[in-house]
Amino acid sequence: MIMVEGLAKSYGAVKALDGISFEVRQNEILGLLGPNGAGKTTTLKILSAFLWPDAGQVTVKDLDVVQEPEAVRRLIGYLPEYNPVYPDLLVYDYLMYVAQMRGIPTEQRAARVKDMVLTCGLKSAVDRRVGELSKGNRQRVGLAQAMIHDPEVLILDEPTAGLDPNQISEIRDLIKHLGASKTVVISSHILSEVEATCHRVVIIHQGRVVADGQPKELQARAADESRLHVKIANGHGHDVVSALKVLDGVNRVERAEDETDRIHGYLVHAKTDHDLRPEIFKLVTREGWTLYEMHREVVSLESIFKRLTGN
Repeated sequence: MIMVEGLAKSYGAVKALDGISFEVRQNEILGLLGPNGAGKTTTLKILSAFLWPDAGQVTVKDLDVVQEPEAVRRLIGYLPEYNPVYPDLLVYDYLMYVAQMRGIPTEQRAARVKDMVLTCGLKSAVDRRVGELSKGNRQRVGLAQAMIHDPEVLILDEPTAGLDPNQISEIRDLIKHLGASKTVVISSHILSEVEATCHRVVIIHQGRVVADGQPKELQARAADESRLHVKIANGHGHDVVSALKVLDGVNRVERAEDETDRIHGYLVHAKTDHDLRPEIFKLVTREGWTLYEMHREVVSLESIFKRLTGN
């Protein structure tokens, strides 16, 4: 759906983008991550035909953003970081105005506004002034204006910035719902939300792509070894450690500090390509021990982000 190839952009002596390349597939939710100044907003502005690149090419559904900007804009709904709403207008009037600007035929505008009010959960706010709404509802209005012409692509720059946890959850659920029928590109600093919402993640640092993949793929690549936390009862600590050490793929075993008189904890370090859980289960069963807990330690997206973008 979207192809970005060798994209470069400078502001004077500052190089915002330095030859980045990635693609966004149809009906995919892509998270664009990076620290402040990494080039995320510049990338989104170029994708939406708001800025021209200095070099490289961007196509949306095979349309070049430089050669055919108007056609690209018709395919895209764009919510910038600073929501472009008019605070003195009623929600209904504002959406009707946007529908007119987007070229929706007069006889279809009221129906499109009604559809967006229902889709974005604005039924209780439709007759209120935009400036009277909560930040969460203003973001919903921003999403409604971005979608009112039924675009195939949604570009959302920091859509949950400044929202409280409940509002973030509501916007996240709405974006996931929209992702079932549209291609969505999201820029965000909230890593947990990206991890919960996006199918794929592209991390930009100093104008370059430093990671591209599904969150689980990035976590697997970042892990230098597999770590299993195990809690076992009815087995003597020394015997359990000795038995775990001889399993194929185990590098070392540590006794955990969170122990009781009956239940003992162990941290099993293993090769990344070994899933030891079935073997540990068989071992515990064979020895007549009791398995209380077993889970793999997962590298968080936050730790990957820090590792790739830290100075």
